[in-house]
Amino acid sequence: MEDRIVSAVLKKEDREVEGSLRPRRLQEFIGQQKVKESIAVFIQAALTRKEALDHVLLLGPPGLGKTTLAGIISNELGVSIRITSGPAIERPGDLAAILTNLAPGDVLFIDEVHRLSRAVEEVLYPAMEDFALDIIIGKGPGARSIRLELPRFTLIGATTRAGLMTSPLRDRFGVIVHLDYYEINDLVQIVLRSAAILKIAVDGAGAEEIARRARGTPRVANRLLKRVRDYAQVKAKGVITGEVARDALSFLGVDPLGLDFIDRKCLNVLIEKFSGGPVGLDTLAAAVGEEAATLEDVYEPYLMQSGLLARTPRGRVATPRAYEHLGLSSPKDGDRQPSLW
Repeated sequence: MEDRIVSAVLKKEDREVEGSLRPRRLQEFIGQQKVKESIAVFIQAALTRKEALDHVLLLGPPGLGKTTLAGIISNELGVSIRITSGPAIERPGDLAAILTNLAPGDVLFIDEVHRLSRAVEEVLYPAMEDFALDIIIGKGPGARSIRLELPRFTLIGATTRAGLMTSPLRDRFGVIVHLDYYEINDLVQIVLRSAAILKIAVDGAGAEEIARRARGTPRVANRLLKRVRDYAQVKAKGVITGEVARDALSFLGVDPLGLDFIDRKCLNVLIEKFSGGPVGLDTLAAAVGEEAATLEDVYEPYLMQSGLLARTPRGRVATPRAYEHLGLSSPKDGDRQPSLW
């Protein structure tokens, strides 16, 4: 999954470049206009009252800028940020060590917050609500509890799986922000901005072609930009035009809707082996050769968003648009020759 060029999962080779491309201020952040307006109001209100910002929960698919927004919030507040993740906090003591080292007003960013263990969550509740830490000293009948006061801080949690969060944890966030997939025009601006930072020669048509195939995700757009740059340097004198971008993306196996080989394989299996469905998730996953959870969490969301796949009570169904995109004859259409996109 991580090897797919259109995967929104952060890869090791992306970390250094992505860090240089991240905006530092809210006015530099492109897209998500409603989100920006809301966050700007909440930050200004907190600064006016000279208080810590309420705890913030960022929801949305990977690659949409949750980590970037956390950094921007800390910069706008003028405080430090400590970054960690749910799986990295294994024991309550790990969380206690982090919390006791925060300064007043600091931001603690926990990525994949839905993966916190129950024991760690229990420690986090009073920290978020009362800014205090309950610590048990000793064992057995002689054990006693002491309470440590914590500086007022802002916890920013990010998750791609809000449904896996417990209600007590979710309810303790005062600000809940939903990030959605980006519009094409916003992605064009992101590609042009990234190209300027990376000193890549790209025109408007080239940026638009990359943006259209980026699956509404800035991280994918930046990754495609780098790979198209490589193609342009070898095949097209280093300049990314609309034609060069189309040739490069076709060479990379990314079609006009942003689908790669695995996406198209899922649709082809559904149509050719199961007559377009309906078919159960486990059956489809076995036929594709993937885990059912991977199919449901990684591949299906974008196929559904693109109108190519539908979930029904009876199972997965390929839509007429899927037949059209693959150049196949739908049950209600006449013969159609396959398209090479």
